[in-house]
Amino acid sequence: MQDKEILLRLFKVIGPYKKLLIISIIAMIAYSAFTTAQAYILKPTVDKIFIDKDLQMLMLIPFAIIGIFLFKAVSYYVYTFFLEKIGQSVIRDLRTSLFTHIHKQPLSFFHDHTTGTLISRVISDITLMQNAVSTALVGCIKDFFQIVFLLGFVFYQDWKLAMSVFIILPVAAIPIVKFGRIFRRLSTSTQEEVAKVSDRLYESITGNRIVKAFCREDYENKRFSNQIASLFSVTIKNAKYRSMQHPLMELIGGVAFAAIFWVGGKEVIHGTATAGTFFAFVVALIAAYEPVKNVSHINSAIQQGIAAATRIFAILDIEPKITDKKGATTLKPFKQTIEFQNVNFTYEDDTTVIKDLNLKIPAGQALAIVGSSGGGKTTLTNLIPRFLDINTGSIRIDGIDIRDVTLASLRSQIAMVTQQTILFNDSIRNNIAYGDLEATEEQIRAAAKAAYALDFVEKLPHGFDSIIGEGGARLSGGERQRISIARAILKNAPILILDEATSALDTESEREVQKALENLMKNKTTFVIAHRLSTIINCHKIIVIKDGNIVEQGTHDELLKLHGEYEMLYNMQYT
Repeated sequence: MQDKEILLRLFKVIGPYKKLLIISIIAMIAYSAFTTAQAYILKPTVDKIFIDKDLQMLMLIPFAIIGIFLFKAVSYYVYTFFLEKIGQSVIRDLRTSLFTHIHKQPLSFFHDHTTGTLISRVISDITLMQNAVSTALVGCIKDFFQIVFLLGFVFYQDWKLAMSVFIILPVAAIPIVKFGRIFRRLSTSTQEEVAKVSDRLYESITGNRIVKAFCREDYENKRFSNQIASLFSVTIKNAKYRSMQHPLMELIGGVAFAAIFWVGGKEVIHGTATAGTFFAFVVALIAAYEPVKNVSHINSAIQQGIAAATRIFAILDIEPKITDKKGATTLKPFKQTIEFQNVNFTYEDDTTVIKDLNLKIPAGQALAIVGSSGGGKTTLTNLIPRFLDINTGSIRIDGIDIRDVTLASLRSQIAMVTQQTILFNDSIRNNIAYGDLEATEEQIRAAAKAAYALDFVEKLPHGFDSIIGEGGARLSGGERQRISIARAILKNAPILILDEATSALDTESEREVQKALENLMKNKTTFVIAHRLSTIINCHKIIVIKDGNIVEQGTHDELLKLHGEYEMLYNMQYT
């Protein structure tokens, strides 16, 4: 992505705040004009007061100085505050857009982008953009106007001497351009290392039980230290070049000013210029060179911001592969059948998981899906809410292809309880209410009771207001699962997917959760994935999936009589 394209996209984001931007630019122009006036007033101060001893001028100039500094201060406040507001607003909008865009992506997106990388994009990269937009961009615009005004004044004072300035500026631009390329490259490397640190941190913290169980604290410490060392190495390189840039600009400026002092001093001695003219010239030139040096300072921030913007826009440019088709309708409440017709699904790595599958499930029935690991059981259920999209064939609910209806209306009719219980670091009440944000207190309590969770919730010190910790860490496995079942009960969706909902539980917890699941499954069309065959014996129908195909189907008793794949799975558990 070219710099020009990135800047154009940034300006589009700034578009809603163009009125504030115009006011800011006017204030910056005023600030630059009053900065130039500071240099301009030096000439009459030196010539009229200190050389000509003009008392009347002495009475006027202090008031002029106060006026200049007052209007300069007001201008500075207006442009800095408004530009900061614009910058922060742009960052807020980008963060919100990026977060929303990430949640539009299908499951396959999260296989390709690690959690740490996405967190780094939303937090770290946008922070770098914030520095570039609200700080560096402010500096660039202000410095531009200041240089224009001051150089104009310098030419007005002594155009011959001012011509020498154009020898300085190209020389000063060389390190700015050179260092800019280095900062861009180092910024990209830095953010890649930051993302890796985020990944390492996230994995070790979320997997802390395994780390402790295998006594791998030292191993993880070493891995993290190595990653931090890589980040440190890149950061130090960045610091080295930033530290080198400033003294180099100072040296260039020092040599240039020495030459100007020599030439200008000769003009004053020979009487071709007054002392006031020369000092006003020098002060204006020093003031003009300051923003040139500032460009070298903010160049690093700008390059980091552009590199960060490149990564952010790269995520925003990934179009969601699963979206509502044009003209998609709202799915009416499910009443009759769910049907798979010649369904095929292949992952992006060309791994075929579902092959020419045909299946019909009447409303209100429970379908159990069994088979060895990797056979396609979870993939099959992920196709129903369109977490993944089929390659060929169709899935129809009451005769309507699910690709012809909106995702929101489809998913609103599906509830899920999975082996990996996903809870939020919030109160028990809010975790259950996630199933229906408009539910009353009575409905939340009823859902908890139906999920056999009310007793243990009421025994907690803060009851439904108890904060459960990250992922429900303060609850047992069975308690967490019952909260997730209560959430699904509250949603009251007609289609239910249970993916290994009891496989991670001990026998006692499984018994409690199984009772909760029975309440959840009442009057629902249910897809049950289970390794423990004892939990699916009473399902209306059982299908056996092997290598993406349905190899057997029927009731528990019918499948045992076939003496095939199901009987083998059953015997492995009970003989």
